[in-house]
Amino acid sequence: MKILETLAASPTKLTLSELQERMGYPRSSLHALVRTLRELKWVESDESGSAFGVGPHALLSGTAYLDRDPALRFAYETLEDLRTEVGHTIHYARRDDTHVLYLASRESREAERVISRVGRRLPAHVTGLGQALLAELTEAEVDTLLPAELESVTPSTITGRAALHAELDAVRKRGWAFEVEQGTEGVACVAVAVGYRIPATDAISCSMPADLAKGAHLDKVVAAVTAHTHALATTLRREGIR
Repeated sequence: MKILETLAASPTKLTLSELQERMGYPRSSLHALVRTLRELKWVESDESGSAFGVGPHALLSGTAYLDRDPALRFAYETLEDLRTEVGHTIHYARRDDTHVLYLASRESREAERVISRVGRRLPAHVTGLGQALLAELTEAEVDTLLPAELESVTPSTITGRAALHAELDAVRKRGWAFEVEQGTEGVACVAVAVGYRIPATDAISCSMPADLAKGAHLDKVVAAVTAHTHALATTLRREGIR
């Protein structure tokens, strides 16, 4: 499993030497494990057979997780409705310890490049989704959960513990998270936690060009994301999904 996680975290295929460097396992053990994983199609190699990445059976397991999640079939409709109303990219994510895991996305039809985030993980503190979910926890719980040093993704990422707590307190008071270029330069995000669990584990966000995230347009997006997310939470509770 550690081999699969290491390969999945890399944007390119890795050689055995690179795997050994990142994992610290003996080369002989890695060679045998990778060979077995390759035979089972959990790992695949490049044409030379010297570099490896995750294989098709890893995708099958990932999609099985999505297919069996009872909340997602209701969330998909919410994402479609939100995109239709505001015209921007909509995401649905779940907190995975210190990260957020993207479970569904509906891209803006005006997007020049459509790159799905489904299955990707980002540090919770750098995203609106993550901040909306961290705000569901107490300050002490956040301190216990997050690492001592907060990773910086862009120049605008919050990396100070006091600054993060101040931001999370603001999220709690207004009921929605708002980050500008903290996770992606040029992009702003509004996010609201889906309150069908206590504390909430899931959230919905709307991503838009940073220069549009102001005034009446921002107010419209906040109102739409808040209304649709609260409606989804009501539906999930009514359906007995926890």
